[in-house]
Amino acid sequence: MEYFFLDLVRWGRSQTLYHAAAHLGREALIILRPATPYVCLGFHQDAQQEIDLDFARQMGIPVFRREVGGGAVYLDSGQLFYQLILRKDHPDLPADKAEFYRKFLEPVVETYRQFGVPAEFKPVNDIIANNRKVSGNGAAEIQGSSSPMAVLVGNFILDFNYEMMSKILKVPDEKFRDKVYKTLSENLSTLRRETGSVPATADLAAALSHRFEALLGPLERKTEVDLPLSQEADRLLALMDTPEWLLANDRRGVDSAQVRIREGVTVIQKVVKLPGGLVRASAISRDGHLSDVHISGDFFFYPQSALVDLEQALEGAPADPEKMTQIIQDFYQEHLIETPGISPQSLAGVLVS
Repeated sequence: MEYFFLDLVRWGRSQTLYHAAAHLGREALIILRPATPYVCLGFHQDAQQEIDLDFARQMGIPVFRREVGGGAVYLDSGQLFYQLILRKDHPDLPADKAEFYRKFLEPVVETYRQFGVPAEFKPVNDIIANNRKVSGNGAAEIQGSSSPMAVLVGNFILDFNYEMMSKILKVPDEKFRDKVYKTLSENLSTLRRETGSVPATADLAAALSHRFEALLGPLERKTEVDLPLSQEADRLLALMDTPEWLLANDRRGVDSAQVRIREGVTVIQKVVKLPGGLVRASAISRDGHLSDVHISGDFFFYPQSALVDLEQALEGAPADPEKMTQIIQDFYQEHLIETPGISPQSLAGVLVS
């Protein structure tokens, strides 16, 4: 398997290289960090709901939507990212997503501990130390040239700009923004905060790569990106760094929680925090049945392309919790859906209760 330690790269490359490796069907471990800041959205998120896009433009900070679920994050050179790309049929790949995270985040936990941070794995996909998150992680399945590819992306947080993260998020007012800043600083930590210093990125990368090598077998070490991978990364950036891709999941402009249009017709929008992530759901309830259903948020949905199919399956569904749960359960079974930390019953409860 290939191993690329690239350290500082252009911001776009920090996302498109692992996408490119997956699209080309190449198994790889990539470790890098962006040379300049940007904001990255989860695949299922609504950009206009989550990010203050006007502020981002004013600050010259690009906003990018990845093909991996999870939440919006502010990325810069203070974070070192690891990106693991494996064939879906790799013999060491667990079928269960919870076990996938546990297995492939263990090398990260051990590396944190080596550098003085008392890290622990916290399901579904976090790494914590002293009750604070020190690493955010996400996984996805991306179709490769000949087979689906499993992707894990995550980070060592060397240092963090709490203020910029709180400013880039879309919030109702400045009082709420102050609360976001306080919550971030209390619940998100860094190597500098935990140990008083920042290790060399090359040392972190070496320690982590050796642990992945013990887990997956020999790594072919490289420090430069070859032409096919580079060209595919550039092709994907041209497609993904566009307003059309960024706003592809922005299908609602409803701000109120519930708006009665007429007798029997109500526009509904709900935001619920579940163990597997925050879920936003909007729909029109007309005479006891739902239409125009849209689900977004910072959760993980496998296979992720099937979320649109679930929305379509819910068109015309009765606005009844038990019947809605049954419809979602049947869809999960038919399409082999996994949503770690989110059950069909809890998802139904977001739409109707």
